[in-house]
Amino acid sequence: MSQTASPQPLVRVGHSPDPDDAFMFHALANHKIDTCGLRIEQIHQDIESLNRRALAGELELTAISIHAYAYLADRYRLMNCGASMGDGYGPRIVARGPLTREALRAVRIAVPGKMTSAFLALGLYLGGEFRYEEVAFDEIMEQVKDGRFDAGVLIHEGQLTYGDHGLTLVADLGEWWAGETSGLPLPLGANAVRSDLDEDRQRLLERLLLQSIEYGLLHRAEALEYAAGFGRGLDEGRTDEFVGMYVNDWTRDFGPRGREAVQLFLDRGHDAGFLPHKVTAQFVSA
Repeated sequence: MSQTASPQPLVRVGHSPDPDDAFMFHALANHKIDTCGLRIEQIHQDIESLNRRALAGELELTAISIHAYAYLADRYRLMNCGASMGDGYGPRIVARGPLTREALRAVRIAVPGKMTSAFLALGLYLGGEFRYEEVAFDEIMEQVKDGRFDAGVLIHEGQLTYGDHGLTLVADLGEWWAGETSGLPLPLGANAVRSDLDEDRQRLLERLLLQSIEYGLLHRAEALEYAAGFGRGLDEGRTDEFVGMYVNDWTRDFGPRGREAVQLFLDRGHDAGFLPHKVTAQFVSA
């Protein structure tokens, strides 16, 4: 009698369709590393959609916003690797011309999702109520340019290309955060693993992600070529620049300062009334 091979365990992995996430996941997506018997299914969706899928616990491993983690802490643990940190830079508020912080509180602002870290950082920056509407992240620049909104918050490659659309930088939220926190990076995104998986599986997935990140950093040209397919309006030089902004030593490991930044961001979000309860960040154990 022939024996039927047991199916490989399926792990659904979600990440944003942007160059830095693609760079991180290149080795996993293109079978450059041994997945240790796991069958990896990659899912590409914008970060707000991934945040909402994580609320339903759909994905075993997924990119999430640090802001969204406040609502996911009972279902997911943060991985120690895979962070997107704005080290003196971050989401950018843009408009058709200069605006003061006071003026921003009174105008209509396009935001890339209420659960994004960009939205929480905007709220902390403005320090009170403001008018906003959720818009797909890759439509914000055009809608600001066309006058449908007075200002917009840009994530992903829009942080580099807004000038090509004739827009003016109003504030860099990562630069502002660094000034408010004695130079801490702004914690924007992380990769998280479902906490109902056994700890060995959690550690294995973290190890595979780290191997994928390390592979990309060691084979930069190869990984950049793959990542370039996810860069809207980025040439080769800007793709390299953008990846360098968000795939670096912080991505290898949050480290003590990175973990401090995550906790402070969550604490300040709660203290300012944007988060309904205090959250203590839980990371995959060693």
